[in-house]
Amino acid sequence: MSERRAYPSDLSDARWALVEARLTAWRQARTDAGVGGRVAAHDLREILNAILYVNRTGIAWRYLPHDLPPHQTVYAYFAAWTKEGIFTELNYH
Repeated sequence: MSERRAYPSDLSDARWALVEARLTAWRQARTDAGVGGRVAAHDLREILNAILYVNRTGIAWRYLPHDLPPHQTVYAYFAAWTKEGIFTELNYH
């Protein structure tokens, strides 16, 4: 993936360090269980950055900038993390 300019809503390295292990473990557990049926193609930090961008700007999912992961992918992670209480665990509610 090419480097992109940061958005004001992007996670700092320090904040990413606080949540990286939990999100990586979540994705690995789903992969091990065979959920989704695909190999992960997008960086978890970029997915979370995209969710935070939507939250901060109030835009519709479809209007995510093209340098972030596809809106369908971002929304699928958002929906799964919301349903499974990940945001509550991470204090992103």
